[in-house]
Amino acid sequence: MTNTVEERPILVVDDEESMRLALSEALSRSGHSVDCVSNGYDALTKINTAPVKLVITDVRMPKMDGLEVLQEIKKISPQTPVIVITAYGAVQNAVDAMRKGATDYILKPFSFEDLGAAVKRALTNGVRQLAVEKNDNKRAIVTQDPRMLKCMNLAKNVALSRSTVLLLGESGTGKELFAKYIHQHSECSDKLFVAVNCAAIPENLLESELFGYEKGAFTGAASKRVGKFELAHGSTLLLDEVGEMGLTLQAKLLRVLQEFEIDRVGGKEPVPIDVRIIATTNVDLQKAVAEGKFREDLFYRLNVIPLKIPPLRERKEDIPLLVEHFVEKHSARCKKTTPDISPEVLSVLKDYEWRGNVRELENVIERTVLLHKDGTLLPHHLIIEEPDGTEKESFSGGNVTMKEMERELILRTLEDLEGNRTHAAKALGISIRTLRNKLSEYRNQEGIHD
Repeated sequence: MTNTVEERPILVVDDEESMRLALSEALSRSGHSVDCVSNGYDALTKINTAPVKLVITDVRMPKMDGLEVLQEIKKISPQTPVIVITAYGAVQNAVDAMRKGATDYILKPFSFEDLGAAVKRALTNGVRQLAVEKNDNKRAIVTQDPRMLKCMNLAKNVALSRSTVLLLGESGTGKELFAKYIHQHSECSDKLFVAVNCAAIPENLLESELFGYEKGAFTGAASKRVGKFELAHGSTLLLDEVGEMGLTLQAKLLRVLQEFEIDRVGGKEPVPIDVRIIATTNVDLQKAVAEGKFREDLFYRLNVIPLKIPPLRERKEDIPLLVEHFVEKHSARCKKTTPDISPEVLSVLKDYEWRGNVRELENVIERTVLLHKDGTLLPHHLIIEEPDGTEKESFSGGNVTMKEMERELILRTLEDLEGNRTHAAKALGISIRTLRNKLSEYRNQEGIHD
């Protein structure tokens, strides 16, 4: 009987003889002892009889599929790592498997290098994680990338402290999602999460937005207004794009971080506050400090716990999971049947640079789902706008302009949302006024009734 983990065999579970033979040959050449079975029942019998160091199972098998095998193995031997093999287009199988405790997955068709890498990870790193952490009903952090998982682990560890966190990363990487993730794992998770976009508010208005003002503080101040700091008292305040804040306001923010009190505009006495600050920026703050655009003392006050979120181009193994997640999300929102995703679509998306990161990917999937009618998603269904304004792929495969696609997207969104302009504007990421102007333009062009 084998005793040590190294002496135990790898168990291969697959109903196809050719696949069992190929896997056995590849693993044996790498120095592993291998046992093979053709179904899940025999696999469970083997594991009940003698321990194995790793299980590799196909998902699609008769009688008992690979996910059922996985669940039963975890009941018998929770510590045994399991790698699942699934079809390239069936990404959801991989997501389900990781949620149910799989160590890793391999998408068919795969190379023996892919197999060897997965086996090495399983035997050296233990259980690999897949994170699908919901921040609210609409948005989630979806990843299996080791760097992202490390960021999430650190975020969760610091959540219970009151230390200031600085989230760094390019636009669209998910900095606000991480801020909400920290808040939801903190002791104030049941309280209001308050956010302010420092780049979206003019400098002369940002101070009163943050600190509030007293009645009569300036022309138009007809009554007292509570600012974001006071709204977030006892909870979390997100300062989004803090690198865009002017130097004068930076000095006032520094005082808040030092003294834990604010001064309302026109106020006579300071107001004590208890707020956990999370700041985000896509600006290189150290470079901004060197250029005199950002206060060095404020930088160090904010940079207590820095978290740098990697761009999507550096974690392309997340793309299939993100695509599956966004297709499901936007299909449900539009009340459509979730389409299958072809391997060719994933290949196109993995080859793209994604300068706008996850936000850009979601935008592509959202408009693709909105305009897609039936059947499997194929590359010509994708609408990807290159940085120069040209299209990487055309929705119809013909000569369709971005103006025409915009029109179709707006009208399709309105149709899907039963004519509700408020919801349509929100879904499209535009103001209700812009939507009205667009509809008026279409009405004048083609007689569409407003």
